[in-house]
Amino acid sequence: MTPISDPHFAERVRASFDKQNAMHLVKASLPVVEHGLTEIHVPHWSGIEQQHGFVHGGVVGMIADSAAGYAAMSMVPASASVLTVEYKMNLLAPADGEKLVARGQVVRPGRTLIVTKAEVFALKDGKETLCALMQQTIMVMQGKAEK
Repeated sequence: MTPISDPHFAERVRASFDKQNAMHLVKASLPVVEHGLTEIHVPHWSGIEQQHGFVHGGVVGMIADSAAGYAAMSMVPASASVLTVEYKMNLLAPADGEKLVARGQVVRPGRTLIVTKAEVFALKDGKETLCALMQQTIMVMQGKAEK
C-alpha cells in the first residue's frame, strides 16, 4: 500500500463529505474512512425509490462514485483534491433492502490518476446482496485543495 501522505486524511475526507449536499439529500452517512477504503451507508426510504420500490439506480451510482472517490481522496496530499473523470457501473441485482452499503477501494494509486472500484450491497434480513459493481478513474488535482 502507498505510504500515508496526510496523517489527517480521515478528518479531511469527513469534512468534505459533510459539505456534500447530495449526500445529505439521500440521508447518507460515512461510517468507515481508512487509507484507501471508505464506506457510505444509505437507509432505504421512500424518497429514493424508483417505481418498483427499489432504491433508484441513480442513487446507487451516486454513493458508489462518492465512496470510491473518498477512498482516492484518503491517499492524496492535503494540498490536493480529487475529481471523477470516468466510471463504469454494472447493476447486478435490485437495490432492495433496509439499507445500502457502498464500499469504495483504491485499486491503483497514482500521482495524476487513481483507479478505484466500488461494490454496493443491499442489506436485507442480515444478508448482503451485491447489487452493483463500479470501476472508476479519478484525477488528482495537485495544489487545489478543497475550499
